[in-house]
Amino acid sequence: NSKPSRFIITMSTVEKSYETEDKLIGYTAKISTASFSKLQQELQDRTLASTGDDGGMIGAPEVLEMGKAMINLTRATKVLDIGTFTGGSALAWSMELPANGQVISMDISHEHLNKVGLPVIQSAPELRAKIDFRLGSAVDILQSLIASGAAGSFSFAFIDADKGNYSRYYEQCLELLAPGGVIMIDNALWHGSVVDPKEPSAVAIDAANRRAAADSRVYNTLLNIGDGVNLIVKKH
Repeated sequence: NSKPSRFIITMSTVEKSYETEDKLIGYTAKISTASFSKLQQELQDRTLASTGDDGGMIGAPEVLEMGKAMINLTRATKVLDIGTFTGGSALAWSMELPANGQVISMDISHEHLNKVGLPVIQSAPELRAKIDFRLGSAVDILQSLIASGAAGSFSFAFIDADKGNYSRYYEQCLELLAPGGVIMIDNALWHGSVVDPKEPSAVAIDAANRRAAADSRVYNTLLNIGDGVNLIVKKH
């Protein structure tokens, strides 16, 4: 028997695949991103090269590929994308949606989108046509969707914006999702700091994770993939 009688964990690793040389993370990411397209790679490369210290805000490819699988699983036609940045996540979701599908992507700034993302995304007009980029507070945009009668009409939501509002985004997205819909909360481990949260972002992310874990309306699984993903399914 080659298995050790017990495992002793001396350290934990929480990193996006493009930020680490960890061989196991590299292996799992390579296996998980076989369908990562040339267009997605181009946008990731341009983002990392052109946005300085902000570059790490783009979603890890392994996380984006998992999101695409969730969109396929739920047969989504309407998707919420909270936190646009250069449009990497919005592009990923548009690739998995049918021709009549729509991604509503929201952010308080389109600076990096306009400079870096749009030139790449616009090279695929059939994908660009599926994305509605909205400038403004995601809290306000989500609330306006609820007020317009859109509750229960979305099948997938990706939360990757300001961490202080994570719990509020979670509640709004849950209202907008149909039963069986999926929420993915990115950065859910925040480089491991949620284990002993002290700074405001870690505290807010930990609160959102615990809110989902205690919520009888959902199933949730907190995964160590990228910088952590809380995968949440709204119960029927």
